[in-house]
Amino acid sequence: MRLTLEQPVRARLVTPGSAQLPIRPTLRYLAAEPFAVHVDFPAHVSADEGGVTWTFARSLLEEGLDAAAGIGDVRIRPCGRSRTVVEFHAPHGMAAIRFGTASLRRFLQRSYAVVEPGREELGPELDHGLMSLLDGV
Repeated sequence: MRLTLEQPVRARLVTPGSAQLPIRPTLRYLAAEPFAVHVDFPAHVSADEGGVTWTFARSLLEEGLDAAAGIGDVRIRPCGRSRTVVEFHAPHGMAAIRFGTASLRRFLQRSYAVVEPGREELGPELDHGLMSLLDGV
């Protein structure tokens, strides 16, 4: 079984008042972090040109493909039948990225082959952390 899944995708950075900019982020899923998905953006689209990675719940991606989802830093919503918009909110602003829905669904399905939904385990690190937090309770 593969422990890491990476899928480069085509997307567009939606900017107010100007043309949409094509970008090539990489979607990433790790068996070691079974509840999370990562979106790695290339250096040229970040403010400091150092590249940016956003991490959010795999379940949020699943929900956002069919209906608006998210109330925090990451919000996902369908945009017509074949596109999905992911908004990334930060203190210094917001970026809206338009993805092809088929690419996101393909990535999600491939992530299920790495770790099936409902079979996610948090591992011994969480058990150890909880034990230390709840010591004596």
